[in-house]
Amino acid sequence: MKSAKKAISLMAGAVLLAGAMAAAAQAPGARRMMRMYDPATETTFNGTVEETKAVPHGGMMAGMHLRVKVDDQVKEVMLGPSNFMITKGFTFAKGDSIEVTGSKVTMGGTEYIVAREVVKDGKTLTLRDKNGVPEWAGMRRRGAR
Repeated sequence: MKSAKKAISLMAGAVLLAGAMAAAAQAPGARRMMRMYDPATETTFNGTVEETKAVPHGGMMAGMHLRVKVDDQVKEVMLGPSNFMITKGFTFAKGDSIEVTGSKVTMGGTEYIVAREVVKDGKTLTLRDKNGVPEWAGMRRRGAR
């Protein structure tokens, strides 16, 4: 009887701990970015990188950004964490020809493209799934595939 109570207590504790860990794993920035991504506003365009910039961490705008010249305009493209791109073997520099697929969002009166995929030199960098879930968010948030 005593060992049965102990086993039930251990199992209950494990369930509570797993729930707390799952909640903690959902980073606030990733959840906000997922809500920002709207597949209905998805667009694809080709352009030339005009500028790369790293936006300091601390908000949903943090990460690597590109300014991409498309015809006679420049689009602001939000990619994601620089270290994610490095681990995938991708770098971007002024003059690179790229194709961007992403969702249009407007913040502070400025239109941004939250990139889902970027193609450079025939290679595809997948940043988010079709719902906007960041690839760097980990399997816990996407569920089993």
